[in-house]
Amino acid sequence: MRKRFIILIDFSEYSGNLIRYACDWGIQVNAELVFVHQTIILSPALTDNESKLQIAQQTNYEALQKLKTLAKGLIPPGVKVAFYVSEEHLHITLSNLLEEPFDNLIFVGIKGAGLLKRIFIGSVALQVIENTKDIIVAMPKEIATFLHKNVFIAATEKYPLNLLMLNNFFNFFDIKNTSITFFYLAKPNEKTKNIEKYLTDLTVLFADRFDTTFAIYEVSNTFADIKKVINNKIDEILIVQKGSRLLTDQLFRKFLINELVYDGQTPLIILP
Repeated sequence: MRKRFIILIDFSEYSGNLIRYACDWGIQVNAELVFVHQTIILSPALTDNESKLQIAQQTNYEALQKLKTLAKGLIPPGVKVAFYVSEEHLHITLSNLLEEPFDNLIFVGIKGAGLLKRIFIGSVALQVIENTKDIIVAMPKEIATFLHKNVFIAATEKYPLNLLMLNNFFNFFDIKNTSITFFYLAKPNEKTKNIEKYLTDLTVLFADRFDTTFAIYEVSNTFADIKKVINNKIDEILIVQKGSRLLTDQLFRKFLINELVYDGQTPLIILP
């Protein structure tokens, strides 16, 4: 099945590097690119339906031209590109696109303001993650080049990894010279015998394709230890399972999401 990257563009300062990163990756795996923008239609309260339709059409047309101009300045010739601009909610747009016969990745820029609101709370990224049953690539604004030498995968017992989707994700890049670290963040005095077995099984499962290892970190020294492994380099990727503690627990989000993704250079992959 053909590969396709669905890239959500809002014309913010994050959009340029998001396009560069997706394009760089897409060229490596021969993926088609489709740029999606949701417009906001503003019209007076008493405007009749025909006038509202005209305003929507004009707004969408202007946004489409802006999107094409932005993409043209960043994408080299030969890359297959499509555009989708509509006032429809992103959830509807994405649902329609995901019904088409492609293997998809959905790209969204990470932004925020404040400690826990920096990335997800109340953001478009959170809405996309919550409402989309596909793989999400959440990108910090500073990174623009696709590399994948080191992949870190967070694992928990409560939300086992979606191995089908994880394998689908691995189809999007060359697995040569790629190392994987499966890891778990444990609370103080937490019993980790079962999770250690789960991590061991995962390392064995993927050992035929990757250089695999695992690690367990206690929350008391999580940040210091993880920083020794995940160094915010551009050749690193962090993968988490949708619904995992890393996306819901405020303490763990502070350690991992804010520090390692937003302030760093680590793309975040969310599996459904």
